[in-house]
Amino acid sequence: MKNLRPSILILLGSLLYLMLSITSALLFHLFVLELSPWVIILIPVISALVVFILFYALLKNFIQNRLHLIYKSIQTKQQVVPFKGSTIDNLISTVEIDVRNWKENKNKEITKLKDQEQFRREFLGNLAHELKTPVFAVQGYILTLIEGGIDDKQVNVQFLERASRATERIVNILEDLDQIAKLEVDALKIEMRSFEMIDLIKEIVETLELKAKEKNISLKFQNDLSSIYVTADRNKISQVLTNLINNAISYGKIDGEVVISAVPIDDLVTIEVKDNGIGIDTEHFPRLFERFYRVEKSRNRNEGGTGLGLAIVKHIIESHQQSINVRSSIGIGSTFSFSLKKSNVSGPVSSRGIPLK
Repeated sequence: MKNLRPSILILLGSLLYLMLSITSALLFHLFVLELSPWVIILIPVISALVVFILFYALLKNFIQNRLHLIYKSIQTKQQVVPFKGSTIDNLISTVEIDVRNWKENKNKEITKLKDQEQFRREFLGNLAHELKTPVFAVQGYILTLIEGGIDDKQVNVQFLERASRATERIVNILEDLDQIAKLEVDALKIEMRSFEMIDLIKEIVETLELKAKEKNISLKFQNDLSSIYVTADRNKISQVLTNLINNAISYGKIDGEVVISAVPIDDLVTIEVKDNGIGIDTEHFPRLFERFYRVEKSRNRNEGGTGLGLAIVKHIIESHQQSINVRSSIGIGSTFSFSLKKSNVSGPVSSRGIPLK
């Protein structure tokens, strides 16, 4: 009975009422007053039909009013469902579907909130860890100077320089965090214009060659074209490439190589930064671009970075309506790639889109 539709239940009730009415009419006919056979049948049928229509209308009106209040209290962003013109069965079916959807959505929200809470705890812990080392270093150097080191010419300048470097690291972390916060709320202005991609890659390679030589890593730029113009924010893309190549050098093997390439495909240009370093296990890919996320101890922040580089890279590329991708194998190396829109003009343009050549 509990699985029957409301209209069927009302119909069964009306049939039961019909049977009781006919029985009552027959008893009245036998013991009180003789009635016509048509009266014995017609009056119960009409009364049963009236009962069905009346109960159906009252029940439908009751359900509509209650559902209107329920939907109004639950749907904060959606228009309240009026249910006009629907049968009782359709009302119940609609409610069952909506309740299932609400339940699924709430479960997803709860899971998302739990993930966000876990991320918040990890982020605060990682931020505290990143700031603790330079803060304690500055505190130690200053305390040493206060306790008499300031008078030692062989110590004071050295300790002040170390404190300055530690302070600079704190400033870099805070600046990167501020940049990520602005990227997340679209407050950081992206200046889209046409520029030459190959020249930009060569500039960054020249800038990082000295760091690569410290580990005897060869920086190579593979390209078959003389020029490739893209439409993007040159400064932001420069930051992306610097972070990716820096990481490739930091986690690359001694005597290894880092290969950068730019390949036009249809209306896009795909840029890749490939190294033959220690590699990354695929299980870390979903969280690789989180702030301060550590893949393993061997990939800690011992190279002096803020630990926010990949998070900034992800936000910058997404602000260009593109995505950053990674391929990697343990012991073989990693490849980071992203695409940019190919420029409609074969030359640089101003902020207003006016060609400069």
